[in-house]
Amino acid sequence: MFREMRRKKQVLTKEECVQILQEGTSGVLAVDGDDGYPYAVPLSYVLSGDKIYFHCAKSGHKLDALSRNEKASFCVIGQDQVMPEKFTTHYKSVIVFGRVRILDDDAEKIKAMEQLSVRYAPEISAVRIQEEIDSFWKPLCVLELSIEHMSGKKHK
Repeated sequence: MFREMRRKKQVLTKEECVQILQEGTSGVLAVDGDDGYPYAVPLSYVLSGDKIYFHCAKSGHKLDALSRNEKASFCVIGQDQVMPEKFTTHYKSVIVFGRVRILDDDAEKIKAMEQLSVRYAPEISAVRIQEEIDSFWKPLCVLELSIEHMSGKKHK
């Protein structure tokens, strides 16, 4: 179902892919947008096992696209170093394919938001994190991408 990478020497291991996902701070979610155009949007995220979580508003282009087609890809760039003298770039990147669902269960949403909060604000107390989650709970939507396939590539 998923294509094999052509350049075998550039393939990252699963562990290297996971490390890039754990260390990255943003990625680009690509969905099947309007009128056959892809729609790709940068998002903050957290990896938890074989799931990636995002938060967003309860309406918009991304959710409209996902309501038509739950399949998506998510890309994170772990290294991007332009080497002008060699006319190349040293890079590492990961692309994930999977299906996205909107979390309806409040306990799942809270858990995902706590993980996101701890990832981006590890020094903030649990009480303060809960206050923040409570403050934007009503308009909050949480998405879960279940990883079906993951590949990574490097050039150095």
